Amino acid sequence: MRKIRIGSGAGYSGDRIEPAVELAEKGDIKYLIFECLAERTIAIDQQLKMKDPDKGYDPLLVERMEKVLPVCHERGIKIITNMGAANPLGGMKKAVEVAKKLKIGNLRIAAVAGDDVLSIIRQGDYLVSEDGRKVGDLDERLVSANAYLGADSIVSALKGGADLIITGRVADPSLFLAPLIYEFDWGVENWDTLGKGIVIGHLLECAGQVTGGYFADPGYKDVPDLSRLGFPIAEVSEDGAALITKVPGSGGMVTASTCKEQLLYEIHDPASYITPDVVADFSGVMLKQVDKDEVLVQGGRGRPKTDTLKVCIGYIDSYIGEGQISYAGPGSVERAKLASDIVLERLQLTGVQCEEIRADLIGMDALHGPSLSRTPHEPYEVRLRVAGRTSKMQEALRVGNEVETLYTNGPAGGGGVMKAAREVIAMVSTFIPRNLVTPEIHYEVL
Repeated sequence: MRKIRIGSGAGYSGDRIEPAVELAEKGDIKYLIFECLAERTIAIDQQLKMKDPDKGYDPLLVERMEKVLPVCHERGIKIITNMGAANPLGGMKKAVEVAKKLKIGNLRIAAVAGDDVLSIIRQGDYLVSEDGRKVGDLDERLVSANAYLGADSIVSALKGGADLIITGRVADPSLFLAPLIYEFDWGVENWDTLGKGIVIGHLLECAGQVTGGYFADPGYKDVPDLSRLGFPIAEVSEDGAALITKVPGSGGMVTASTCKEQLLYEIHDPASYITPDVVADFSGVMLKQVDKDEVLVQGGRGRPKTDTLKVCIGYIDSYIGEGQISYAGPGSVERAKLASDIVLERLQLTGVQCEEIRADLIGMDALHGPSLSRTPHEPYEVRLRVAGRTSKMQEALRVGNEVETLYTNGPAGGGGVMKAAREVIAMVSTFIPRNLVTPEIHYEVL
């Protein structure tokens, strides 16, 4: 039975680069896949593109390509990534520049576009899935709207001979499903097999999470050598079974437990995981530890894909201003409380319009509130954080300014002030008919 090895080179935009290089050099892989798009990332990149039409792709695209493209090209490893973000064509252009700079020839690069559906969303009468309001009510605050494409256009690019494929918004597991469909000639209506492929893609999509990252809990779940965490490899058989492993000697670990945690990560209903390619059913998946850092994954089923595609919508929601200051020594908690009272009263006195405001003592009540977090033992040091949500940037700036004035106008011993104000890009979703979305594939040949 045929097998192929797929390496996961990134689990988010700012992920480490060395593990991907390790996979290319030592992983004996045929595909290296970088999954770099969170829901909010593409909206931020869309704003960058609006300011500069040549921008909007992942900020680490160039550095990643400089590190992995030479070895991947030498060894015939194909690269698939959604680092095109809001500008796949711009990402392809930069990849071409990198290849020329490195004097790499005989390279075919593809860009998959067509996920940007902002104009379609503006024209239609769509509802926000989370609260039922009309998408049109967001009006001028809309920043981006990107449909989750499936594996089909990536498969087409592979059939077109692409060595490097740069996409925009593609569903995370679909990046990994595509080479399986292409290599094993899986039918696009073989739902159970596609469901197995989605299981594998979901295990790999967050990279280091399945090799022990986001798993470690000292004394309960110890993970070795996390500073050198190795990223995962899936050795996939034609029947959809897979062996999850990593490069021997790399940090971290692959166990049934690390795989189980990742399998359930961000899954609302394991029996009905809706993707653009198939509605996957994870409920019958079996995981078996077969050796050190080797877990056999079997099972998974699927049902026909839906007639709609999910669209991730980014919009300007508000602004957040914040300030932080530390107090230490005897009475530090009482001084921090006094500082909090001063800032909150000052914001009222000066008429700062906050839609929402909170003051937290970090390490005491910031996460779970005073009823759960407070202890009878007063800490020796504490940090106050005051944050306010406003409708205007000017108002947000005033929140941090009031914290800063505690240096000379507040309790004794305050220090280490930090203040900031930022625009908040919020995300909601809707669904549009699948037939309104037309993926496009563009090529550059060196």
